[in-house]
Amino acid sequence: MIGHEGEQVGIVPVEEALKRAESVGMDLVEVSPNSRPPVCRILDYGKFKYEIAKKDKQAKKKQHSLQMKEMRFRPKIDEHDFQFKTKHVREFLLAGNKVKTFVMFRGREMAYQEFGKKVLVRVIEELSDVAVVEQQPKMEGRHMNMVLVPSAEVMREIRKTKAEKVNKKAEEKRKSADHKDTDDTEVLKEVESVENSEQEKI
Repeated sequence: MIGHEGEQVGIVPVEEALKRAESVGMDLVEVSPNSRPPVCRILDYGKFKYEIAKKDKQAKKKQHSLQMKEMRFRPKIDEHDFQFKTKHVREFLLAGNKVKTFVMFRGREMAYQEFGKKVLVRVIEELSDVAVVEQQPKMEGRHMNMVLVPSAEVMREIRKTKAEKVNKKAEEKRKSADHKDTDDTEVLKEVESVENSEQEKI
């Protein structure tokens, strides 16, 4: 058993451990059930759960989950459509998303799969400054699929921008708190001034 101040108590009967926890107004929590003997700790279970939830929340904030976007191309796509769709793929990547780009073949177009591959290879070349190929072009049914992910540089910029936003919000909150404290100080000064004035009249 581990005591409420983190000290090693040693092996004790369950009844004694429960009494010790009760004597300090805390809970007896099994923190390592698979060890032999099991390890229990005296602590405030409510606070313990809160701290775990807080750590999980902070860990999730640090993670950037990539969402999957999709963009469809045609084997014989014209230049305007190609540029328009490639521009949107770039925007998805710069926002920190994965992008599944694919060419759909209809009917006799299945005989010209090389045209579809050329389209996807050109997409890779156009976006080489912001993207990394996670899945190379490959046929799946009537689709030739490819997956692009943001480059390491893009992800660094995204994290940097997020950190700047968080810091800016924290600074705004601090300034707001400082302003409130200043307002309170001014009110106290006015009250003291009025009180002093009234005393002089008396």
